[in-house]
Amino acid sequence: MGDQVALPMVLKPEGMVGKMSSEAGETPIPGAMWYVGQEVGDGLSYRLPMGALAGARYLTADLLVDGNRSVAFSLQLFEAGQEQAPAERGGPSFSLHFSALNQCQARMRVPLEAVDQNRWRYDREGAWLKPRCSGDRVDLNKVDRMTLTISMKSDLPARFCLTAITATADEPAKLTKPILPKGVLMDELGQSALHEWPAKSRSHEEVTQRLQAQLAAAGSHRFPDGFSKRGGCKGLRFEPTGFFRTFHDGRRWWLVDPEGYAFWSAGMDCVGVDTDAAYDGLESALGWMPEREGEYRRAYPREEGRLRLINYLAANLIRAFGKEWYRKWSAIALGELRRLGFNTVANWSDWQIAKEAGFPYVRPLDYYHEGSRRRIFRDFPDVFHPAFEDEAAEFAKQLEETKGDPAFIGYFLMNEPNWGFAQETPAVGMLFNTPSCHTRRALADHLKAKHGSDAGLSAAWRMEVKLSRVAEGEWTARLSAAAEADLEAFSTVMVEKLFAGLTDACKRVDPEHLNLGARYYTVPPKWALDGMRCFDVFSVNGYQQRVRPELAELSEYVQRPVMIGEWHFGALDVGLPASGIGHVRDQKARGQAYRVYLEDAAAKPWCVGVHWFTLYDESALGRFDGENWNIGFLDVCNRPYEEIGGAARASHERLYEVARGEAKPYDDAPEYLPLLFF
Repeated sequence: MGDQVALPMVLKPEGMVGKMSSEAGETPIPGAMWYVGQEVGDGLSYRLPMGALAGARYLTADLLVDGNRSVAFSLQLFEAGQEQAPAERGGPSFSLHFSALNQCQARMRVPLEAVDQNRWRYDREGAWLKPRCSGDRVDLNKVDRMTLTISMKSDLPARFCLTAITATADEPAKLTKPILPKGVLMDELGQSALHEWPAKSRSHEEVTQRLQAQLAAAGSHRFPDGFSKRGGCKGLRFEPTGFFRTFHDGRRWWLVDPEGYAFWSAGMDCVGVDTDAAYDGLESALGWMPEREGEYRRAYPREEGRLRLINYLAANLIRAFGKEWYRKWSAIALGELRRLGFNTVANWSDWQIAKEAGFPYVRPLDYYHEGSRRRIFRDFPDVFHPAFEDEAAEFAKQLEETKGDPAFIGYFLMNEPNWGFAQETPAVGMLFNTPSCHTRRALADHLKAKHGSDAGLSAAWRMEVKLSRVAEGEWTARLSAAAEADLEAFSTVMVEKLFAGLTDACKRVDPEHLNLGARYYTVPPKWALDGMRCFDVFSVNGYQQRVRPELAELSEYVQRPVMIGEWHFGALDVGLPASGIGHVRDQKARGQAYRVYLEDAAAKPWCVGVHWFTLYDESALGRFDGENWNIGFLDVCNRPYEEIGGAARASHERLYEVARGEAKPYDDAPEYLPLLFF
């Protein structure tokens, strides 16, 4: 470790990375400097005295992103001995990714505890959006270099101003009155005030007239011809059981609806009044805030902790329909789904409206709904704790609300477990982050059964180690490859105990409905997959141009069909600063991308459905974590995007022909653009 460095310590860039340049001129933030990046990877490089960050708790700086298109950044810390070129980096490096609202001062407050990799995501704060960790655990005593680079951007240069990054032992103050060089960011309808586009709504009266016309038409909308009453295929029928089930007909997998019709799930996530904007510290950025009491009180969702939300879609509906706004919105929403040809109300939705209408639906279950569970690495629970079985039984009680309902397809046990995003396995993460827990003691028992003694374990791991140190205590030793292999094998045991325990409890409460899995963010590694064989359907979230071809091997390996829990494409032509994960040129291209993805998936014999994320665009101000993406079929003023809507209807009308191999999938792909967020 190097000499002790006095804090706070101002970190000065030693140079530019790539084509990054600086600009002279006044900045909105006092003491900041303008920088312009031409390409992804451009940025600033910092050289630090060895161990200079060892006593620091935070890195902080203020920044402001110019223009009206999103820019994402990566802050990286490197242990000593690494070269700058990524291909030459041999040692650990930690990354924190984030974005920021355009034309609004944001304050980075990077907690250096994050280098332990025990959290994937931190809370957004004001205009500082979606801070997320990746990479390796690093030792701050060994860190001697840092970079701040542009990780994603549009095809325009990325211009931003930044104050000096400072390392401090004290927690920096939160920013409560940000500088807004262009004025407010949101208009009174909930639209971006920084953007202009042809379909922008211009008045309350316009929005109200649209909503009233949609309500009048809602009852006339129907599924495509050839759909059964629940959206199944009238031309293909199997044995009915009264509930949804899976079935392989010798050629492909299907879902089967309660009446026995082959069913392929074209789903819509987030069917709800789901345009919440997180405004804490950003009140001055809002062009209008409804009164918190009186008729607009339900435009403010229930607040938990520091999260303060406002929902402008709800305010627009309340203005149009008064006290009956939610019931009337429900009729509009289900009518829109039928008009567009969707046959499933998918995850994160107000599933109660689907239940009441008999519209096929799925629902998420929440493992933490009863409060904080014992977590041993990120969100992985202490599955060997004696209370885990009782907690699983409590978890399963959520299904009492929907058991016996024929419209209910099934449930997701969880969504994108955070431990799945780590480069380490859960057993490795537990070893480094949790000094004492039942699962660590079970790991020691597992290793004793395999290797017999301290001497046997030391020989196998090629390092000095005691079983008692594996069972309990602070762990800092670097692991050998053999140790990591043993911990990977035990991670399979952990994953299986987690999902088998939850699955068994759910099947005791509700044996009729489908366990749709855990919506893993990608194709799981084999050590995780081997612990996931208890699902009825294997769900994966898939943000690619088409469904991942390797899912065919996954389906064969687990002998289960696959469902895509999330996917989408967005553009930058309708008043949102970011496209979403999938990025195309405009709304017409969104429609093309929709058709290519859905029909390609329907043609795959192992795929039984894909669920689009989401019904509505996210708020231009950013949702709870800061996402502010053009990913909806409707905007905050309930205006449909007719290009993608018409494309979706066209694909849904021929869905079963494609799935049965009677028609080739649509293949007129658009230009796919670089990602703007991840």
